[in-house]
Parts: sequence; structure tokens; C-alpha cells
Amino acid sequence: MDDNKIKKGIDRSNLNTLINPADDFYEFACGGWIRNNPLTDEYSSFGTFDLLREKARDQVKDLVQNISKDSRSSIPGTISQKIKDLYCLGMNADRLNSEGVKPLEPVLELLNTKISGHDLTSLIAWLHSGLDSAFFSSGVGPDPANSDLNILHLGEAGLSLGDRDYYLEDNEENKKILEAFEIYVKKIMSLAGYSDTDAQRVWETVIEIETRIAEHKMTREQRRDPSLRHNIFSVDELKETLPFINWERYFEELGLNGIKSLNINSVDYIKFINSYIGQLTDKQLEDFLAYNLITNSSGLMNDEFIDANFELYGKVMSGQKEQKPRWKRVLGILNSMFGEAIGELYVAKYFSQENKENMLKLVANLKKSLGKHIQNLTWMSEETKCRALDKLDAMTVKIGYPDKWKDYSEIQINPEESFLMNVQKASQWFTKDNYSKVNKPVDKSEWHMTPQTVNAYYSPIVNEICFPAAILQPPYFDPEADEALNYGAIGVVIGHEMTHGFDDQGRQFDKNGNLVDWWQPEDAEKFKSLTEKLVKQFDSIEIAPGVNANGRFTLGENIADQGGLNVALSAYIDNINNQESIDGFSPLQRFFLSYAGVWAGSIRDEEKILRTKTDPHSLGKNRVNATLKNIDEFFDAFSIEKGNSMYRPLEERVIIW
Repeated sequence: MDDNKIKKGIDRSNLNTLINPADDFYEFACGGWIRNNPLTDEYSSFGTFDLLREKARDQVKDLVQNISKDSRSSIPGTISQKIKDLYCLGMNADRLNSEGVKPLEPVLELLNTKISGHDLTSLIAWLHSGLDSAFFSSGVGPDPANSDLNILHLGEAGLSLGDRDYYLEDNEENKKILEAFEIYVKKIMSLAGYSDTDAQRVWETVIEIETRIAEHKMTREQRRDPSLRHNIFSVDELKETLPFINWERYFEELGLNGIKSLNINSVDYIKFINSYIGQLTDKQLEDFLAYNLITNSSGLMNDEFIDANFELYGKVMSGQKEQKPRWKRVLGILNSMFGEAIGELYVAKYFSQENKENMLKLVANLKKSLGKHIQNLTWMSEETKCRALDKLDAMTVKIGYPDKWKDYSEIQINPEESFLMNVQKASQWFTKDNYSKVNKPVDKSEWHMTPQTVNAYYSPIVNEICFPAAILQPPYFDPEADEALNYGAIGVVIGHEMTHGFDDQGRQFDKNGNLVDWWQPEDAEKFKSLTEKLVKQFDSIEIAPGVNANGRFTLGENIADQGGLNVALSAYIDNINNQESIDGFSPLQRFFLSYAGVWAGSIRDEEKILRTKTDPHSLGKNRVNATLKNIDEFFDAFSIEKGNSMYRPLEERVIIW
């Protein structure tokens, strides 16, 4: 081979060669990377994804800061002016600190006025206009039974601590978090001008209401079942079942015109709210809703609010030692508000047409490979296979950036107003924009991630996979790298997202994104039997003393990890005729090492527990070690035998796709 044509191989500095790969493959493949990228105080976890996110964030920072040099940034109403002024407002610590609680005062005064008017419908509609999902949430999105049409959905309200188990499970970790939560609530109420006595009363109200809400929320496992979250009610049925709101006026005040039916994602929860909300006094309502408005605003206020927020959510719950610098926090808000406008600049500078064409080829190879896997399944009938192949063939692929960019012309940024007020007004605009889509056709060209996002997704309700520009960079995709590395990294990511169309959730939607059972009953039973084995594999993993992984909550991602590996491996073998060793590693060894490198990273114990409760993805180490134990080719590549820790008997291995 011509040396000039040798492509990049495995970076040996990422390995820990003191470890036998047959005993702990994750540590062998990633131990050097972890040692060379120590966890800094800013992070509760840090991995290769985060490293690429840092790169993308630096790129966006450069773009945003250069906007101020654009002459258009001085012209009111231009996108350059909006981005520049919002960034400056967020970065102006002196102004934010001097304003103190003043930015909150108008919205708190309006809250008091509405509560004193004893009009619950008007109060909740006002909050649901983009300020807070008080007691329940509402939003417009595709109808699971008719994915071409947008309908209104009612759902559960969120909780301050994220997951219901923090309120309901009695253990030492939860006690520590609840104690910090009490300190946080009292602190931010004090900062908002409440006396110690009043802050204590607010805390007692908040913990009482949120605990009651937690008792009636769906479990994280129940939320994974789309059939449980699809419950169509006519307006007449809604009014009869849930009379605590004047629904016609609620719709009118939010501009939700022509509502004849809607979906309730969590019927028992909404029925509970219907009976519970009337038991609350005006003072309890005022305290609870004021707290919600204040906590929702705490990241947009002065340093005292921000520090209080970080103490609970950063330090106690995630184990962070210090906050991210202000510019990173402000960029996060900018991306959430003007993401596609920034994305258009990002793509122009950092994403080539060649990258897009290379990705399209990879996707085509992966699609063909998944089709072969479906055809060769021994547990699935021919009838279900045909429908699965139809769904795969109909899957839409989005790469890099949208074909049309979002229009932000109606959002105004006024530098004379506070940072908080500008963000609140933008939030209200986004909410109004969402509500305006009710009863209209679904725009299937719309993207749900910005181009500068380091991530990817599959959407079952439109049957599409999406890969933003920012993830299509080294180490996930590198035109100069050995193909085994690309197939082991971005190839597995592609296969992962495709397989989501056939995981425990995605398989319930047909090729058009409709919630339709297209499986033969015996095939569905065989699928469930296989997934139960996968659930047990992950349930058995201890992630912290006395805390095990949740195999059912992470089932969809675990299915997609395994499917992505199998499909990408087959695509590599079918399309790349390369049997040469590079730096002492065979092609299959390089493939598996590249896959493991995707999940290299360090994580604090607090974050492990938090993610196990709130994140449907398994921890990185488990995505490597537990998943690879099901892949036959992995055993051959690293000569793994009975007695090795990475060994799993053939009869216990689970192959679904």
C-alpha cells in the first residue's frame, strides 16, 4: 500500500493498554482518553460528545461575536441586531446585578391581580401563553392517529426536581436533595422580596403541591408507551370530564381556534388536577405560581439568583463544582431563541457539501444493511417483514441543515428592556406560533434540532432521521480516517437512529408516522420476549452503591445501540473491502474501538444517579460493555472466551435487529 494513502487509524493515546480488552473493553478502549481529559469543576460529566460540543460552542461564539462587526447589527429589526443585543443583555453582569429583582416585578404584580380576580381560566391561560405550564401543559403537535394533522395535546406539568421519585422514594440521597430543595426555594423567595416567614410558607406549599403532583404523574416507564399517551376527547367530553376550566374561554384566550377534539396525554393525571385544584386556597395558588415564575426566571436574573439555582441543580443534583462561564450560558439561550438564524451562519462557514454527500452515501449503505437484517430475521413472519421494509423505505433522511430557515421577524429584542423581559416575550411568541398550527397540516420539512447541535434524532411520528451539521465532524465523521472508524462512529449513530423506528416505541408507528399496529400478534410477542431479556441484562448492572440501571426505562436506546452496531458492522463488511491491519489492529478491532470511543467520558456519582432517574439513555460504559456482549463478531475480534469478564454465553446473547 502507498503510505500516502494510509488513512488515520486508532489513536493509541486514547487506550489503556494495561487493561485486557476481554475483561473491561470500555476501560481498554477509553481509559487513555479519560486520563487525558480529566473532569473539570465545570462539568458533572464530560465525554467525546461534550468535546465536540465545546468545539461547536466555540464556533458559535465566534459567529455571534462577529455579528457585532456587521453593519446590519445597528439596524433595528434585523436578525443581526436581535442576536447582538440579546447576547449583550445576557453578558452585562453589572446591569443584571443592579436590576436585582425588578425584572420580575411586573409579572408577579400581574399574577396577584389575576388571582385576586378569582378567574382560574384566565389565570391559567395567561400562564400557558409562554410563562409557565401551570398544573398541566398544552401544546400543538401531530395527531398520533393521523400524523399529517396537528392537534392540541394536554399533558402533565413538570416538577422542580424533574422526576417523581425524588418526592416519593425515601432514601438518603433523596433526603439530601430535598433538604437542598428547601434551601433553594426559601433563598429565591427571599431574593424576590419575601420575608423569612413568607418564604417558609411558600416552601410548605410548594413541597405539598409538588408531592401530590408526583403521586399522580405517570412513571417514566409508562411515559415510554405511546398508546397510553393517546386519548382523544371531544370538547364536549372534555367539558364534562374536566369542568374546572372554562375550556371555550381557555381556547379563545390562547388563540386556539376551531378546537373540536384534542389529545390528553395523561388522563388520570388531568382528572386528579381537576379535583385537586379546587382544594387550594388563593394564597396557596399565589405562592405556588409565584414560586414557579421565579424559579423559571432564576437563570436570567442577577448573580444571586443564578448562584442559588446552581447550588441545587449543579452542585447537589449533578455534582458540578463550578458554573459554566457566563458566555456559555448566554449562548444556550441565544441558540434556543434564534437557533436556525445562527445555524444558517454556522453551515455557511463550517459545513461542506462534500460532507453532506458523503453522509448520504453512508446512510444509503446503512439503510440497505438494515433491510438485509430485517429480511434475515428468524423470529419475524414474512408479512411483518414486508411492512417493516416498507417503513424503512419510507424513512425520510435529513442531513446538515433544513431546506428552509425559520422566520424570526416577529420577535423583537429591545435593549432598553431587561434580559428577562426580552426572553419572556420571545417565549410567548414561540408559544403563540405553536398554537397557531392547530388543525393545520404538519410541516414535515421542519427541523427539531439546529444545525449547530451535536446530536441526532429519529421522530416516529414523521418517520424521519436527522443528523445536524455539527455532529458530522471528527471523531464521529472524518473523511481522512480509516473507514472502520467512520462506520464504528457515525455509522453506528446512523444505524442507531434508524433502529429507533423499530424499538419498543417506534415499532408502534407505521411508515406514515401513525400510531397503528402493523405487526402480526405472534411477531409482537416474540419481539417482547427478546426485549425482556435485554431489560434484565441492564437491570442487573449496579451504577452506584445500591442503585441499579433501569433496563425498561432505557430499553428503546439499548435496542437502538444494539441495532446500530449490528447494522453498521454489516454495512462496513459489505461495502469496505479492507482486510489490512493498521497500527496493529484488524478492521473489526478498529470498528469496535471506534464505537467505544463515541462513549468515552467521565461522570460524577451524583450525575450517574440523576441520569438513571431522568435519562432514557444508558450510561456510556454500559452502552459499550453491556451492548457489545451481545455481538458475536466482537468476541471473535478480541478473542473473548469463557472466564473473561466481557464474555456472555451464546444462549444469553440477545439479537433483535
